Amino acid sequence: SSSGPALVSTALVPAGRQAHCTQVRTRRLMKELQDIARLSDRFISVELVDESLFDWNVKLHQVDKDSVLWQDMKETNTEYILLNLTFPDNFPFAPPFMRVLSPRLENGYVLDGGAICMELLTPRGWSSAYTVEAVMRQFAASLVKGQGRICRKAGKSKKSFSRKEAEATFKSLVKTHEKYGWVTPPVSDG
Repeated sequence: SSSGPALVSTALVPAGRQAHCTQVRTRRLMKELQDIARLSDRFISVELVDESLFDWNVKLHQVDKDSVLWQDMKETNTEYILLNLTFPDNFPFAPPFMRVLSPRLENGYVLDGGAICMELLTPRGWSSAYTVEAVMRQFAASLVKGQGRICRKAGKSKKSFSRKEAEATFKSLVKTHEKYGWVTPPVSDG
């Protein structure tokens, strides 16, 4: 069993190769940050956690304005959905670990701990060609397609998601989907 959700250990990677992986990851993430800063639609914004290039808090400012989730956001004065992305040593060749921090969401493929059920966030579904912006746009579409809502149940809505819970849930969902497969919606569904 591994220590994190589908992350590859670098313990067996030679030091020179590890340094190269770090350079590739750093260059790619710097470019991603620049590209996000240039977005004209202010779809997302990024803050580094403790000034680490490898740990991002991402604010998703927009979802489909015709969705019940957008309506929930307006009614609860929620300006954005806050996510955390952590990038493994071998990014962009492995996916970031992505989870919802707040608000607490129901449905929309958001599970316990804020874990996100999306094939493209798994090693098997990931492509190094995916950008953070593209992943976030796909997540926003999945939230709406999956009927995501802001949780308003007394007591539960204030309880924040935990990373440990998200990692355990993600590990479990990857195992389930590896065993039974993923349901891929028709292209006409978006």
